[in-house]
Amino acid sequence: MVDHLANTEINSQRIAAVENCFGASGQPLAVPGRVLLGEGILTKECRKKPKPRIFFLFNDILVYGSIVINKRKYNSQHIIPLEDVTLETLPDTLQMKNRWMIKTSKKSFVVSAASLTERKEWISHLEECIRHLLMKTGRQPSTEHAAPWIPDKATDICMRCTQTKFSTLTRRHHCRKCGFVVCADCSRQRFLMPRLSPKPLRVCNLCYRQLLAEKKKEAEADHRQPEPICSAIPGYEPSSGDDSDKSDDDKADQWPADTEFYTSEVSWSSFHS
Repeated sequence: MVDHLANTEINSQRIAAVENCFGASGQPLAVPGRVLLGEGILTKECRKKPKPRIFFLFNDILVYGSIVINKRKYNSQHIIPLEDVTLETLPDTLQMKNRWMIKTSKKSFVVSAASLTERKEWISHLEECIRHLLMKTGRQPSTEHAAPWIPDKATDICMRCTQTKFSTLTRRHHCRKCGFVVCADCSRQRFLMPRLSPKPLRVCNLCYRQLLAEKKKEAEADHRQPEPICSAIPGYEPSSGDDSDKSDDDKADQWPADTEFYTSEVSWSSFHS
C-alpha cells in the first residue's frame, strides 16, 4: 500500500488536508515518501480526565491533536517517530475499555478505542509500520521508555509519603521519572534527564536518589565518556501530560461552516467504521 500510494496525488491531497486542519500551529507533514495510512478518534488518558484526540498514522510518524471542529480544525499537534514506539496491550478498567499504551523514550501514554476490533486494527497497523521502518533503517526496537503519568484522580494522597492529602490548596505534582502523583514536599528536587528535556525536571525524592546513584556509578566507570546527543524533533514533547490541561473548546479563529478540506471523491476509510 505504501509503495502504491507514495508520490500519488491522492496521498498529497490527504496530507495537505491534515496540514490545513492543524493550520499555522502545526508542523509541515508533507515529505518525500511519506504516506498517510489511516486516521481515527481515540480516547487519550490525560492527567485530569480522558479526552478524545484525533490520530493520524503515517508510514513513519504518528500524529495526534485536540479536536476543535472534527475534520476541519485541530490544534495541539504532537508528532511521534514510529521507530521510537513500542506498544503494550492493557487490561480493561471500570472506566476505560480496549486500552493500550504507546511507549516512547520521551513520552508514554494510554489510549483506548471504541471497540476491541478497532483496537486490534490500530495495533496491527502500527506494528506493521514499525516493523517495516526498523527493517529499513536497521535500528533495533527501543528499550528505554518514559513513564506514563498516573492520572490525578487515581489517588487522593501522595503516592510516596502516603500522608499528604490533596485538596484545592495542596496541589498534585508528577515525578517525571516514575510518573507517580506526589506532593510538593516529596518532589522538591530537579534532575537533568537529557533524553526527556534540556532542562532539569521535577522528580520525587526516591527517584532523585536513584538517579544520583546511577550518575555517580556512570562517572566512576568512565568520567570521560561523552553524553549521548539527543536530537530535537518538532512537536515531539517530553512528558506524558503536557497536553492534558489544554482546553478542547478553543473557539479562536473558527473556520467557516462551509469550508471543505476533504474534497476528494476517492473512497478511503479510516481503521474503524
